[in-house]
Amino acid sequence: MTRVKICGLSREEDIDIVNIALPDYIGFVFAESSRRIDENKAAILKKRLNPQIKAVGIFVNQDIEMIAGMFDRGIIDLAQLHGDEDEDYIARLKKSQEMPIPVIKAIGVEDILPDYPANADYLLFDTLSEKRGGTGKPFNWHLLDGFSGPPFFLAGGLNVQNVSEAIKTLKPFCVDASSGVETDGIKDAGKVHEFISIVRQN
Repeated sequence: MTRVKICGLSREEDIDIVNIALPDYIGFVFAESSRRIDENKAAILKKRLNPQIKAVGIFVNQDIEMIAGMFDRGIIDLAQLHGDEDEDYIARLKKSQEMPIPVIKAIGVEDILPDYPANADYLLFDTLSEKRGGTGKPFNWHLLDGFSGPPFFLAGGLNVQNVSEAIKTLKPFCVDASSGVETDGIKDAGKVHEFISIVRQN
């Protein structure tokens, strides 16, 4: 069954929504973004989060010790890397902990499928942008036809209208939505519930 991730949670109300809807993952953004939160806010939100749901920290070229510290303190359960992090960076991040941090490496896609680090636990394919994600626009999914690499998250413009088609087309490990489940930049309980319901039915 395809998993589901709701990204960009920044308010206690967002946590209350997902605690009822029960996605598999949620995302806290620590990189430059309108949804960015700091470590203290994330700690408060994580304490409120249903422990069944895993929290993913979204980072861009950030300090390994900072990421490891958040993992140590239980603020995040996985690290999602959207910058120029290479295999050496990922290896050092994993070695920074007795229990290695599961790593999702984000890959921006335009008109070809780029190379990716071989030592990431998961990949996340998103529409290429200078903002390194968060465009709210899908890329050409057929670039992933026959992909045989690590399990992957699919992001980029997913919403209640197209997520069923995305799952049928690509059978991703996980689908990832943020702006697609918002109204006026705020997480919309109805859209979150509908999105997750559609994923669960596929």
